[in-house]
Amino acid sequence: GVDLINDVAALEDDGAIAAVAASSAAVCLMHKQGTPQTMQQAPQYRDVVAEVIDYLATRVHAALAGGIAASRLLVDPGFGFGKTVEHNYALLARLGECARLAPVLAGLSRKSMLGAVTGQDVPARRVVASVAAALLACQHGAAIVRVHDVAETRDALAVWQAMRATQRAC
Repeated sequence: GVDLINDVAALEDDGAIAAVAASSAAVCLMHKQGTPQTMQQAPQYRDVVAEVIDYLATRVHAALAGGIAASRLLVDPGFGFGKTVEHNYALLARLGECARLAPVLAGLSRKSMLGAVTGQDVPARRVVASVAAALLACQHGAAIVRVHDVAETRDALAVWQAMRATQRAC
């Protein structure tokens, strides 16, 4: 009965690829650096975008080699999972590069990276920033956005899609 597995370990656990391959579920492969207990303690990258893409490419290839069809794969750069605010915005700006691997799922809703630039310490007060981030993620190649504020995000995306449709018609 599962349609989508959102795996923060990107199918690295023993037997994970085989279990997903034996199912009909889609799977989202997410990047993270470190463990939940330590991942935000001074994360470092030489080139965050290149390193995240390299990791996700390796996991996509492992999934394909393990019998999971490309049509069942999504990737998630792991906003907030072992990344600084600057790392997260670099990934958002270049999200389209991740989309070359597989459709991208972007989970930016109410994240601390939004609070860092808006000054909103309370996640529930990051609605506007979350909607803006979802819109930017879609503009930069995200196929799916994970959001808390569904109606607000839907309305913003509807306006963006209407504008795009008008541009194509002109």
